[in-house]
Amino acid sequence: MPKYREYQDKVVAVIDRIRATQGNAIEQAADVVARHIAADGIVYILGSGHSLITALESSGRAGGLVPIDIIFDKTFGKIERLPGYAELLLKDYEIDGGVVVVVSNSGRNALPIEVAIESKKRGAKVVAITSLAHSQSVTSRHPSGKRLFEIADIVIDNCCEPGDAVVDIDGVRGRVGATSSVACTFIINSVMVQAVENLVKMGVEPPVLISANLDGSDEHNEILRSRYKGRLRGLM
Repeated sequence: MPKYREYQDKVVAVIDRIRATQGNAIEQAADVVARHIAADGIVYILGSGHSLITALESSGRAGGLVPIDIIFDKTFGKIERLPGYAELLLKDYEIDGGVVVVVSNSGRNALPIEVAIESKKRGAKVVAITSLAHSQSVTSRHPSGKRLFEIADIVIDNCCEPGDAVVDIDGVRGRVGATSSVACTFIINSVMVQAVENLVKMGVEPPVLISANLDGSDEHNEILRSRYKGRLRGLM
């Protein structure tokens, strides 16, 4: 079997594990997201390192909710091991009493852990998307000794293997074919889709963006964005 097919099979297996085991956590996350948006709140998301991909997937795109804002690490993870950075990063965000989603595959580095700790100090609910298999196999790099899953209020396991990559190829040191980006974007979209349904059931019109590449979408999107003018600081 070609190695790309092996990779595809393993990605599908990760998705199947998420579907089989993470429904309750996804529904819990969707509930807190929907309730906060219904109360005119902004939901913040931090993706540390390559997990920025998940944050980008959730914010400012077609089919997504407007009040999802990225906590943007301008170093792109280069100093995610540095204690103390998170407090500076968070100072300009409306986190108090809100909802913060923290995405980190390993869940061991200082930045995602500190964002979770600082957010909880401010009364926010913290949702973690992380690999429990990886995180439980390593030590924390934060002075607290804790890993992300030990801090968050709601933990969604991305069901990825330790080390993320899944395919062995003879002659290559280490594995190839990471799975966490696929898994985490699958999870965050699942949370947001369910949050939209929850908002409808609550009698709240969900502020959902329409693709900017469909005719007539610009007016719709601008009306929605105007409701949050001056409150969204992210990239999108």
